[in-house]
Amino acid sequence: MAQAIPGACFQSLDGEGPVVISVPHGGRAYPPGMTDDLRVPLSAVMALEDRLVDLVGEAARSIEPMLVQSTPRAWIDLNRDERERDPLIDEGARVGARASTKLRSGLGLVPRRVAGHGDIWTRRFGDAEMVARIESDHRPYHQALAERLAATRARYGMAVLLDLHSMPPLGAPGLVPRVVIGDRHGTTAAPRFVRRIEVEARGAGIAITRNAPYAGGYIVERHGDPRRGIHAVQLELDRSLYLDAALEAPGPGFDATVLLVRRILAALATEAMGQPATLAAE
Repeated sequence: MAQAIPGACFQSLDGEGPVVISVPHGGRAYPPGMTDDLRVPLSAVMALEDRLVDLVGEAARSIEPMLVQSTPRAWIDLNRDERERDPLIDEGARVGARASTKLRSGLGLVPRRVAGHGDIWTRRFGDAEMVARIESDHRPYHQALAERLAATRARYGMAVLLDLHSMPPLGAPGLVPRVVIGDRHGTTAAPRFVRRIEVEARGAGIAITRNAPYAGGYIVERHGDPRRGIHAVQLELDRSLYLDAALEAPGPGFDATVLLVRRILAALATEAMGQPATLAAE
């Protein structure tokens, strides 16, 4: 299991190799007192989690370093710029500072709404409260991730970030993608890494698309810099691939999904190290 970093709200697994795993929406450690500010049941905001995708990542990794956020997305979303503060719930937000589409829809740095339930909070938060969340959760995670990627690039000549997420089912299996790659439309990773992921998914008989409906968020945008040898890809897994019918606990497809992610990690490492696929399999 991942180990908590003293004083930080994330867990870390040390490792080696050119691939680094990030799981920013796997947190389930809801801070004490948070429920006092909710206008909806805690189960409603749990829908914002990438439910148990951290368990997929932990089971799939072999030697790769991995970072997992401990606190939940409802508390603060690491896949948003710290400037994406929602003035409707944040007294310190500056209107127009970074008015993204996600923020306008209620999914800013601290989510305001959750699908099927509407508004989450009973009050607006003070500037000091939000700054405290940024300084204790958001900045340390991104600093640790940046340091890990820099160290990996220094050792191996490049680094590949796999930012692991999950998504609700988009429709009937076979008619819609069940895996989505986000590389910000080709800006955060070289195409060869994206192609390797596509090959593995299609080899497993799983429909996959690029950048639709998810093109990648702030994490790959911030940390991906192919010109400097850091490639970043967001990977969305349909939750029905690895969870039960209620989308709450590991289901019958968990092991197969772990194997798929394991093969993706190996393929990315092989590509980063410049080994031909046939040689790597021997």
